[in-house]
Amino acid sequence: MKLPPALVAVTLAALTAVSLSAVDIVAHRGASFDAPENTLAAEKLAWKQNADAVETDIYLTKDGKLIVSHDKTTKRTAGRDAAIADLTLAELRELDAGKWKGAQFAGEKLPTLAEQIALIPAGKRMFVEIKIGPEIVPELARELVRTGASEKNITIISFNYESLKEVRKQLPRYQTQYLVGYKKPDGKAPAKKQPTLDEIIAEAKAAQLTGLDLQSTWPLSKEDVKTIQAAGLQLHVWTVDDVAIAKHWIDLGVASITTNRPGWLREQLKL
Repeated sequence: MKLPPALVAVTLAALTAVSLSAVDIVAHRGASFDAPENTLAAEKLAWKQNADAVETDIYLTKDGKLIVSHDKTTKRTAGRDAAIADLTLAELRELDAGKWKGAQFAGEKLPTLAEQIALIPAGKRMFVEIKIGPEIVPELARELVRTGASEKNITIISFNYESLKEVRKQLPRYQTQYLVGYKKPDGKAPAKKQPTLDEIIAEAKAAQLTGLDLQSTWPLSKEDVKTIQAAGLQLHVWTVDDVAIAKHWIDLGVASITTNRPGWLREQLKL
């Protein structure tokens, strides 16, 4: 039976809406396009912009506490050229991590993970990126207990394979995503050897990780995505601030898209 053109159009629109709605929007370091990255202001704005999750980054301080920062030094976002590992929590908390983004953000501090967890709304999640080695995992495990966080609202991600393996040992119930970049050859320098998809799938399976979180430059096909899913792994992608690229990954079947502009991207995609 041939359907009327109008009914075909409505049906296709409905199927597209279902496909798009299945994709989570993850705020990269909070709503970092509009607010100073990895601050409570950026996190609050991300929730206001209806992000499904917020991505954050953690280091250990000199006195063994968890502090939120993307960089290993405080120079770029807080104006002091010092390594986080060389400063105590109290010293780090004295810094202003907001005014570089704008005068209205002056006074924003480098938050603790506990402060960020406390702001997670019901039904939302946080992707916690470990920026260093497995030495951070015991304190992370203690902090998750202290804050009452659980596998329902926390996912652990990292480029550091050894850190993720340690998470699987100490926090086996938590989802773990393996971050893997991909640098496109530019013809200007010798191409860096890239890991193959089979290699990273094998690594993830060997460590019993639950997913891959890939840079948006990865040249994947739908067959590649089927291979990832057949291996029992979720697929996530970072960092996408372009609508066409976001739609490409949605078409491939990605579970979440990490973006600096969660509200804007959700609006553009009509999620």
